[in-house]
Amino acid sequence: MKHRKLKNSELKRVSPEEFKSLNKTRLILILDNIRSLNNIGSVFRTADAFLIEKIYLCGITATPPHKDIQKTALGATESVEWEYVENTVELVRKLKSEDVSVMAVEHAENSIPLNDFEPQLMKYAFVFGNEVKGVQQAVVSECDGVIEIPQYGTKHSLNISVSAGVVVWDYFSKWNQ
Repeated sequence: MKHRKLKNSELKRVSPEEFKSLNKTRLILILDNIRSLNNIGSVFRTADAFLIEKIYLCGITATPPHKDIQKTALGATESVEWEYVENTVELVRKLKSEDVSVMAVEHAENSIPLNDFEPQLMKYAFVFGNEVKGVQQAVVSECDGVIEIPQYGTKHSLNISVSAGVVVWDYFSKWNQ
């Protein structure tokens, strides 16, 4: 069987306005003190690809519009809903009061390996942390649980945008079963 690569004109792309009217994946992403603007932009693209409901940008995480975010977001900041909240702990408490199950993505005691995580019929929020320090301990302590991406090499760390892609894809594929 031969495969022909599709042209951009053949892709079924929706406009940012159409995107906003689509049914969203019941998932919120929280970026806790992300330093790299390119990582922020990449998370926006992932959120766009999998119809994520909203992104919260917290602490030192930069906000659009910024040329380095736009460089990797490729317009996804116009389609994906986002909001800046200074204090991540307060945001986690607020979301939990709204019956959102908040999970940190981090290496932690009693974490759930991603492959064992079975989403329930509820809305989730996943917290991704700083490139060096990860998710703040105070935030981890407020979360309902911790998901860990199993890793077997020498580093035991992935770029935050890669982590977001892996976790969001896993959730999206399980949620759509």
